[in-house]
Parts: sequence; structure tokens; C-alpha cells
Amino acid sequence: MATSHLGRALRAGAATAVVMAGLTFSPGAASGANGITLEVNGLNGPRGVAVGPAGRIVYSESDGTVSRVTGAGNKQKIDVLANVTPGFAPAVSTVRGTTWILTTGGAPGTGAGTLYRWTAMSQEATPLADIQAYQLTDPDPEPLDGDAFDSNPFGVQGLPDGSALVADAAGNDLLRVYPDGDIVTVARIKPRTVLSPDFLPDPPPGTPIPSEGVATSVTLGSDGYYYVGELRGFPATPGTSQIWRIAPDAVGAVCDPEAPDTGDCTRYADGFTSIFDLAPGPDGSMYVLEFNKDSWLAFESGVADPFGGLFRIPAGGGAATELVPDQLILPGGMDVSPKGEIFVTEPVFGKGALVRVTTG
Repeated sequence: MATSHLGRALRAGAATAVVMAGLTFSPGAASGANGITLEVNGLNGPRGVAVGPAGRIVYSESDGTVSRVTGAGNKQKIDVLANVTPGFAPAVSTVRGTTWILTTGGAPGTGAGTLYRWTAMSQEATPLADIQAYQLTDPDPEPLDGDAFDSNPFGVQGLPDGSALVADAAGNDLLRVYPDGDIVTVARIKPRTVLSPDFLPDPPPGTPIPSEGVATSVTLGSDGYYYVGELRGFPATPGTSQIWRIAPDAVGAVCDPEAPDTGDCTRYADGFTSIFDLAPGPDGSMYVLEFNKDSWLAFESGVADPFGGLFRIPAGGGAATELVPDQLILPGGMDVSPKGEIFVTEPVFGKGALVRVTTG
């Protein structure tokens, strides 16, 4: 998605700051079978979250801090793993002792738009790939705002072979970064024609308008396929965010809303709104995190409540079930442990927390 569009939703403009200033965020203990339990409080714009071995949880904040928490209560311990470029909090992924840290778009030479690799052996985050530089050589063939070279790396997923997948929200594509830093384009998401929503006066509601995919999230499914979730670009029409299923080792695949059942990229699910993160469950299910259930643009326009959505798609597909309705505020990231524990960071702007979601 183009910077001009995604920036309004994610780069904390004045409208967002004003709305967030009026919110009261106070995560509490789980109520009954469904609810949220506070794990780590007092975080600054938290987003990325990844559950590693032995229950270690890595999370990120907007000041560029990436931390790891182990234990709970009196035995809880928090270690800072890295400090990267501040701004919108980085995405994180932990696989086999390696933690991947992905900073979002920003000025060249600042460490923005970069994939970092942290290992237990090095004990530091080392830059592996400049995603923004790569996108200057790999233009978007269908940029709706005319900027074919825009880049905002937003989602990351480590792979067992030591490579990592990167979802670029401005490039509208999925990249694969190899251990030596080489990058290939796995798939591109084509624009989708949507109907202008009711909350926008212009264009008139119901007007067909092309809209970019905005690849915000990527995960590795239990079937070995790659899954990519969309935010949906302007006009951010609710119910038009798709999830794509991409064949392993695909190169140059096309995710086409007009032909969603053909090729190496096929549509796995539809009907979501403003997807921010995906995570597979240990039983083959898929969890979907929405930044705002009414659409990011509806919230930014001041006509929507700040509630995000957490959904579970059963193994094999089917209707999604919402978990803990109206209990998550503008959530930024999510991951699911091998035991099926769900961890979420919220809200992505301002003071927030890492919480555990309990479901019946």
C-alpha cells in the first residue's frame, strides 16, 4: 500500500493521537471462561509478539526496544534483547533460537525498513537485509498512487531453514530473505475493487473503487504453506480483507482477487477487516487479529469504537469465531504457543501491555 494511505492509519498522525488520548486502557484478570490476563504492563506502543521455546515471549515497543519475558509473578524476568530504530514498533518472529526483528518504513540509512537477526550466540541484533533498498529494484506493477517503489515492511515470519518471510505493506508483496541476505519476491497482491463504505462522504457510498491489498502479516501454517493477511487500502471498506495461502518455495506468484483459486497463491479466507496479524494454532486452526473491527479508516475518521477483533478459523477452513468480543483495544500483534495460549499486545498507540487471552 502507498505511504500516503498506510501512513494515515499507522504512523500516528494527529487524529489518532487525539482519539487515543481519550481512551482508558486498564487490562485486568480474565472474567469467567473468556477474557484477558495481564502479562506485562507499562509498555510504550507495543506491537510485535512471538512465543519462543520454553514459553519465552518476545515483544517490541515503539521506542525500538525488543524484550523477552520469562516466568510470571515473582519469578517474572524481562531481558532487553535489542534496541533498533524507533517509530512504529517492529515486527518479531522467533524460530529455533533465532529472533527476527523487522523495522517499518522510514528514512534511508536510519535502520528503518530493515530485517535484523538476533541469535543466542551473538546476543545482538545484526542487520541482514535492507528491504527498502531491495524494493527500489523490484517496483510494484500496479501502484494506485503512482509510487511503484514505496516500501513499508510490516510483518515477518522466520522459517525452519534459516530464511525469513517479509510482508511489505507498501510494496503489496511477500518477500523471502535468505541467510546470506539475498531476497526474492515470493508473491504480489493485486488490487481489489471494493465499494466505498458508508462512513466516507467522498466518493459516495457504494461507489466501486480499486483498493490496494496492504500485506501487513505473514505466518507459516501447520501445512507448510505461507499465509498473508491484508489490511485493505483506501477506502478501507469493512469485510474486504483477505487471507492468501501461498505455496512453499513459490517465486513471483500472483494473488489475484479476480482469480482467487488459481496458481501458487489462492484465497484462504475473506470477509475480514483491517488485519494486523496471523498465527496458526497447534490444532491446525488459524487465528486472525484485526486492528479495528470497523476498519482502520473508520476509527481514524472518528466514527468507530477502538475495539479490535480476534478470530479463530477452524482447521480445514470454515466460519470464523470471534473470541473475547470488545475486550481488545487497537491490538498490534499476536502469537499462539504450542500449548494453544494466545498472547496479544495492545493498544499499538500509547501506553499498553502484553496480555494473555483466555477462551472457554
